[in-house]
This record gives sequence, structure tokens and C-alpha cells, in this order.
Amino acid sequence: MQLLAYIIIYPFLWLISILPFRLLYGLSDVLYIFIYKIFGYRKSTVKANLRLVFPKKSEKEINKITSKFYHHLCDMILEAIKSMTISEASMKKRMTFSNIDLIKNLESQQKNIMLMCAHYGSWEWIFILQIYINYKGYAVYKRLSNKYFDKLVKRIRAKYNSHLITTKETYNVLTETQQNGELTINGFVSDQSPKAHKALHWSEFMGIKVPMYVGAETIAKKFDMAVVFFMVKRIKRGYYETTFEIITETPNNHKDFEITDDFFKRVEEQINEAPEYYLWTHKRWKHRDKVPVEFQ
Repeated sequence: MQLLAYIIIYPFLWLISILPFRLLYGLSDVLYIFIYKIFGYRKSTVKANLRLVFPKKSEKEINKITSKFYHHLCDMILEAIKSMTISEASMKKRMTFSNIDLIKNLESQQKNIMLMCAHYGSWEWIFILQIYINYKGYAVYKRLSNKYFDKLVKRIRAKYNSHLITTKETYNVLTETQQNGELTINGFVSDQSPKAHKALHWSEFMGIKVPMYVGAETIAKKFDMAVVFFMVKRIKRGYYETTFEIITETPNNHKDFEITDDFFKRVEEQINEAPEYYLWTHKRWKHRDKVPVEFQ
């Protein structure tokens, strides 16, 4: 069944991916109508999240942010499909880096990098970073249930010397790279929600106490990696600019969870500036009522 689904769906994805951007975003506008207006995909979750973290905003403001968010979500879906066939030149033009020298400077120091980001802006085209640097790139991801589509996603990323690894693979892979003397840059989407009963750290995110994912900080300390936050700003439709910010070059000089808390503060600044670009369908605050006594 997995192979059959791949054989049927792949040609449609490929046809979408070769559309010129003008038509691609026209299709995104149509998709918006279906996802938001007709089917209301996770609309109740999106609005509940927005009302929770922005209690002072009016319902009119919440609705405006919601509508803008769904427009952006549809763009991201189509941009992900476009990644199948987009040219290097086009991606370089559409995903730019304001201070690539920061990464190159760490590279000259032979520092491995923990690159932390959130479900904000667009992370689909960040892999073009690899053409500017000599680091071997790894990104932690959740394996797709369909093994054929999973291989497709890995193949797309591998074009730019980036490799996808699962959470369970991370420690062993990075241990091996260290033993081989490889210089790596490692992408972690770090605003995910861990299981409440397994959380090592609880803190406020957008004013709500929730469990924090601390995997990126833990690994950075284990392998003495410089920790860098990357902030993506939408310039206009289909164009993004990434700015890198050093959180620390000496992770082991920080108390436990300081790096994680620093990261979340930076994410909050992004969200407050332009909330429509955060992934509000993500149930980030679902454990807010389960705070253990020791973290209250």
C-alpha cells in the first residue's frame, strides 16, 4: 500500500513542483480556501492557542492573525513541494543570510554548531546554507510513516550536503562524527513539546508554564558545540532572510536550562513581532495544566 500511494501521489507532487512561482502561489490561495474556509483544519486549536497567549487581543485581531497564519501555512506546504525541483540559483535568491560570516567564523575556529530554531517563518529552504560553508549538516526530524516518501525527503535534503536523522539516531551519529574529526552543523527544531511526565524542565513560554524540550542544550554540552539561534524573517511572499545569533560558544559554562530559556525568549520576540508566522496548529501548550509540584 505504501508503494502504491507513492506511485499515485508522487507525479502530482512533481507537477506542482515544476509550476512557476506565480502559479504556485495562485494554487496556494486556492488551497487556503479549502484548508481554512471549507475544512477548517485545526482552526479550533489555532484560535485556542492564540486566545491563550494573547488574552488582551480582541476577537477581530485573533481572526486576522488566524487568516494570515493559514495563508502562510499554505505557502509553506507548496514551498516544501517546490523543494523537489527548485534550482539552486532560485533558492539562493529566495533564502538569503544576513550574516553568514558568523557561521564562517565559527567554522574557522573548528567549532561544531548546534543550530536551534522554532516552528517559525520558514525552515524548508534553510538547507541552502550548506553551499556557503564546509560543515556537514545534520537535522533531526520525525521519520515519515511511508518509507518511500521518507526516502524522497532525505534525497531532497541530501542535495545540499544535509542529512536527516531521527532523535534516537542523534547521539550515535554525532559521536561517530566526533570520532572521525568531522565538523558538523546540527539543526534542531527546539520548541517541541515533550511528554509531561518525562520533562526535565518546565518554564514559561508566552506567559504559560509548559514542559521544555532540552535535547539541543544537552547535546551541545555533551559535544561542546557553539549554540546558534537562527531567526527567519519573511521579506515578502516567497522570500526569506535568515539572521544568526550566538547564544553561547561555551555551553558548559552555563547552568542547566539557561540555554533553553534563552532560546525560548528569542522565539517569543519573533512571535510578538509577527505572530502569523508561528505554527499555531502545533499543540505547544497542551500540558499547561500538568505542572508537577516541584516546578510550580
